[in-house]
Amino acid sequence: MATIKQWISAFRLRTLFLAFATVILGSGIAFHEGKFSLTVFLIALLLALSIQVLANLANDLGDYLKGTDTTGKRQGPTRSLQGGAISVRDMKNAIVVFVLICIVSGITLVAKAYPYINRFNSTILLGIGAVCILAALSYTMGKNAYGYRGWGDLFAFFFFGPVPVIGTYFLHTHIMDFKPMLPAIGLGIISTMILNINNMRDLDNDRSSGKLTVAVKLGLYKSKMYHTILTFTSFFSFLGFNIIYEPSPWYRYVYLLFFLLLFRILTQIQRKEGSDLDPYLKPTSLSGFLIAVSFAICINL
Repeated sequence: MATIKQWISAFRLRTLFLAFATVILGSGIAFHEGKFSLTVFLIALLLALSIQVLANLANDLGDYLKGTDTTGKRQGPTRSLQGGAISVRDMKNAIVVFVLICIVSGITLVAKAYPYINRFNSTILLGIGAVCILAALSYTMGKNAYGYRGWGDLFAFFFFGPVPVIGTYFLHTHIMDFKPMLPAIGLGIISTMILNINNMRDLDNDRSSGKLTVAVKLGLYKSKMYHTILTFTSFFSFLGFNIIYEPSPWYRYVYLLFFLLLFRILTQIQRKEGSDLDPYLKPTSLSGFLIAVSFAICINL
């Protein structure tokens, strides 16, 4: 029987910053529009965290069953199944529990919004929620796991950027417009950056295991060029929001200072490879969180 500490380790707390960030970002923009619900914020936060944990557990199980974690070449920390801390059966049970939490919290959010939106929009929200759960499960699990076919970056971008940010904004405001789009893109790109660092770290192991990530397809040098493009694109996405919607006063731009953390990481990873890249995962995730929080504060000052 796994201990609480071992389960917390399996949840991968360092990856949860971005789950918080998506809800904070969408809620901050909604608050800027004069529409904010604490209930929506809290339930959306539960849903975002549950989907992130679900994705982490499913990723652990999928890679273990496919033998990717048992080659002896993996550079990251030992995972729960890989190290024997949690059994396959217990991991499957935990995945079922988090699927149920996601379903209940998602339905609750739609039910709360239902009086203000039509049936079509409610159906769309439920459909998006179902797709999010399937995406979390299918990254490494199943015969057609998209993480093994080079689609992980795109899915990370959409499902930890535009989908939760715009979805949270809609649940608060009950309107769909362009306003949250640029920040949502910027945060989605940061999520992709986290995955790219992870995949650069595990490049050799993934290649030998047949896991065709974007990093495996590009190689280490081009993956770092790719990371450079991602970093600058994220920066200009957030900056674009200010230029269009909040060009003044100057303090609305203060949150951009936290991008210095990402630019610093960008310069440092140029000289790193393998396990030496692992320490940059948490700071990248934390940077995204700090950018989202400070952005939400700055635009509402």
